[in-house]
Amino acid sequence: MAKDTISIINNSTGERAEYPLLKGSAGTPVADIRKIHQDLGFFTYDLGYVSTASCKSSITFIDGNKGILLYRGYPIEDLAANCTFIETAYLLMKGHLPTEIQLAEFNDAVNYRSAIHEGLIRLFQSFNHDSHPMAMMVGVVASLSAFYHSELDINNLQHREICATRLIGKLPMIASLCYRHSVGRPVVYPRADLEYCENFMNMMFSRPEEQSFITKGHYLDPVAIKALNLLFILHADHEQNASTSTVRLAASTGANPYACMAAGIAALWGPAHGGANEAVLSMLEEIGTVDNIEKYINKAKDKNDPFRLMGFGHRVYKNFDPRAIIIRDVCHEVLAHKEELGPLFELALALEQYALNDDYFIERKLYPNVDFYSGLIYKALNIPVDMFTVMFTIARTAGWAAHWLEMMASPVRPIGRPRQLYEGSEKRDFVPIARRGK
Repeated sequence: MAKDTISIINNSTGERAEYPLLKGSAGTPVADIRKIHQDLGFFTYDLGYVSTASCKSSITFIDGNKGILLYRGYPIEDLAANCTFIETAYLLMKGHLPTEIQLAEFNDAVNYRSAIHEGLIRLFQSFNHDSHPMAMMVGVVASLSAFYHSELDINNLQHREICATRLIGKLPMIASLCYRHSVGRPVVYPRADLEYCENFMNMMFSRPEEQSFITKGHYLDPVAIKALNLLFILHADHEQNASTSTVRLAASTGANPYACMAAGIAALWGPAHGGANEAVLSMLEEIGTVDNIEKYINKAKDKNDPFRLMGFGHRVYKNFDPRAIIIRDVCHEVLAHKEELGPLFELALALEQYALNDDYFIERKLYPNVDFYSGLIYKALNIPVDMFTVMFTIARTAGWAAHWLEMMASPVRPIGRPRQLYEGSEKRDFVPIARRGK
């Protein structure tokens, strides 16, 4: 057998074929089996794509067994400790950390494009006041394609980068309007003198009618802004997850990038993906009090019980979630900053300690993950629960934009077309309605 190849044999026919074994700069090698149907007459079946690489990418790398997460080669721990979200977004999009001048220019470009078109603001009036914020996000972001189509040529690098910058810039205002529309508050526009996370919190919570001069209010507390900035960095990208893969699949058709991002938002909405931190709060409400923790822990251990402990363990990280380790201390800092802990936070901290000291969870490495802590932080920052996934969307847009830019820069962009294992009827004879009986 040739070096760096893998042999596959069809035992039913005896046919054998060799395929290249591709090795990236890190991670598991990948067998290039694109010609397997042509050579051996069958497709592969990989439900959930758990063993299938759908693309080549240089953006994010995860080693789940070692608890490693890299953005463009930089450990997430270093970025979280030293960078802002905007600096991280630049890194994801451009492939390198910015100089001071580059960061200032990028920040100015994001700020310049942070306000949304008045027509989009009027669009919010068509939604019911009780519409789910993610429903509004999907609709409004998709509608960007109707407002910015004339200046978009996806084959033009400058146009692509403006599009990506526009998305990162506008998401905070769109997200804030999803909230303000639901509570009947007036529009708050972005301010050039505020940083990215400060701007978002100001647009979310400020009440201009109560202030002659808008100053940095309690919602712009440094501890709150630090926590939000950190969460945005940790959620910015995560390899080929469901929503990122959805963006790439939609983009493979040449679709408008804003529509591709809306498709990603729709995928992120699911409770198994971006809605996981919302599910953590629902779980805590179900547990109710600290006295019920042992009861619900036992329910979680019972395979026949439908109750599941949300916010513990991770499908990718088999040892520990590095993002959870980073955010845990900030979560405790935010909660310590509150004048009085409510019952929900006391319950969460007690549940955390129980799981960290229980042999069942230790043996299975079911430690609290990033969703457990992010839900608590958002709750402590007075972010409504139905806005949690919207917060995730703001952060993940940087990753989606980076993947879209990478994909558009590739000279080879085949349309995504998964195969299937058909289990329906074989060819049947058509029976006219008169002969089908009553």
